[in-house]
Amino acid sequence: MENTNKKSPFNLVVLVAALGYFVDIFDLQLFNIVSKSSLRGIGITDTNVLERYDYLLFLWQMGGMLAGGLVWGILGDRKGRKSVLFGSILLYSIANIANAFVVNLDQYVVVRFLAGLGLAGELGAAITLVSEIMHKENRGYGTMLIVTMGALGAVAAGLLSKVTTPVFGLDPWQFSYVTGGVLGLLLLALRVGTYESGMFDKLKKDTLVRRGDFFLLFRTRDKFLRYLASICIGLPVWFCIGILIKFALHFAELNGVAGSPEMGMVIMWTYVGLSSGDLLSGILSQVFRSRKKVIFGYLIATCILVVYYLFKQNISTSSFYFLCFLIGFATGYWALFVSVAAEQFGTNIRATVTTTVPNFVRGAVIPITLSYKYVETMIGSVGGALLVGSVCMGLALWGTAYVRETFATELDFHEHA
Repeated sequence: MENTNKKSPFNLVVLVAALGYFVDIFDLQLFNIVSKSSLRGIGITDTNVLERYDYLLFLWQMGGMLAGGLVWGILGDRKGRKSVLFGSILLYSIANIANAFVVNLDQYVVVRFLAGLGLAGELGAAITLVSEIMHKENRGYGTMLIVTMGALGAVAAGLLSKVTTPVFGLDPWQFSYVTGGVLGLLLLALRVGTYESGMFDKLKKDTLVRRGDFFLLFRTRDKFLRYLASICIGLPVWFCIGILIKFALHFAELNGVAGSPEMGMVIMWTYVGLSSGDLLSGILSQVFRSRKKVIFGYLIATCILVVYYLFKQNISTSSFYFLCFLIGFATGYWALFVSVAAEQFGTNIRATVTTTVPNFVRGAVIPITLSYKYVETMIGSVGGALLVGSVCMGLALWGTAYVRETFATELDFHEHA
């Protein structure tokens, strides 16, 4: 039986969803932290090969997320939100444990793709489930708690990167992957007592409504543009993570940052900012009773901070970490972005939308990174980042303007062709 306490975000379903996203982001960012040390660990010593695979493996992971977003999304609408939530956690947990024992690049590519495939399902299923079980006036708090807790997963990954000696006979990078996988498997034990969305249970009884029909999104101009706009809103978040933060050490060197910033600390402080920003954005959306107004404010702040990040010269390492924190804070509207996507569409394709939208944004890191690398050869790192970032920001502003304001809207409806 479905829990009747729909008004509170503090229940077992929200807790499991939040912890699932914590492990999701922990594993997602773990590769960025240990990638180079893990590549050295499997015998890659050539600097050019190491640098090349550092970002190619990242793209394989994001490619897995792109494919997984579609697969898990459709399954979420056809089989249920709860089953996808736990299936995705199981896949990425096993993949990350396996990642600790790869011995060559081919194995590493396969495992990162499978990990990305698994990581793709958790957030969409979690947001869809929580959005549908909570009261329409308060569901923003539930999604806020999920994404805020998730961002702290990257903080935990950053802290774990401080381990520099073997643990239980495993190198630090191996221990990190095993830790991420074990956390996910332990989380599955909490699934006892969770329940399926009542809206989905009711939908299953209606045999005339098609569930998980991805192509339904393309059958009218308005549906397609709302879907496209929902994706565009999130592009600046992964531009900042995939370019500014992924290559933070390179930008630090270009801009004369004093000292030697550590990648683990860069990611940790960025995600402390993201977690703080998500917490505040969720509260602000409840206070102002608007998703769009708050997102617009965050996008403007992001524009200002990106320019400052790219052009500020000769700052200390601690100031650089603080700047990464501010970048994270300004892009901390991820909870609102995913909530907007979930609230735009009917129950019969909500999981498909809510799972594919954030993963298409994550997958957009591939063209964003390749575009950046291409224009970097012509106009330099700073110019390339500024150009690619401007395109992402422009699309996000258009997307935010186009989508419907969905605060406290009723979600128990279907989409028809």
